[in-house]
Amino acid sequence: MAEPFILRRRAEFSDTDMAGIVHFAQFFKYMEAAEHAMFRAVGLSIVTEIAGEHVGWPRVHAECDYRSPLRFEEEFDIHAHVQQRRTRSLVLKFHFTRAAGDETIATGSLTTVCVAQDAQRKMRAVAIPSMVGEALAPYTAAVADRDTADSP
Repeated sequence: MAEPFILRRRAEFSDTDMAGIVHFAQFFKYMEAAEHAMFRAVGLSIVTEIAGEHVGWPRVHAECDYRSPLRFEEEFDIHAHVQQRRTRSLVLKFHFTRAAGDETIATGSLTTVCVAQDAQRKMRAVAIPSMVGEALAPYTAAVADRDTADSP
C-alpha cells in the first residue's frame, strides 16, 4: 500500500446546508482539492505543458460513499493516493477522517485520463508521461500495463 497524501481542511459555512452539515456535493470539490495539492506536493500541476503539449486530466468517473455527517467548522483530513496507474489513466482513492481521530466520514474515488489538447482544444488520450508517473510513485499503490477503456 502506498503512503497517502494528507490534506487537512476545515468545513466552511458556505460548504454546509441549513442544518450545518456539509452538502454531499462538496466532497467532490474536496477530492479535487486533495488531488491538486498532491500534484503540487510533487512539483506538478494537473494542467501543464509537457514536451510541447498542453496536458490535462479530465474526469471519466467519480463516486463518493458517506458514513458520518461532517459539520460546520469541523477539521478533517483527506487521505489521497493513486490506487492504480494505467497507461493513460489514474484511479485516485480518497478517505475522509475527522482530524480529532480516525473516524471515517466518507470514501471516494476519481478516475482521470491523461489528455493532450491541440490548438483547437480537441482532446486525445495519451500515455502518462514518465516524469508524472515517477513523481507520483510515492503515492501510487499499483501500476497496470494498460488501460481497460478509460478514454474521454
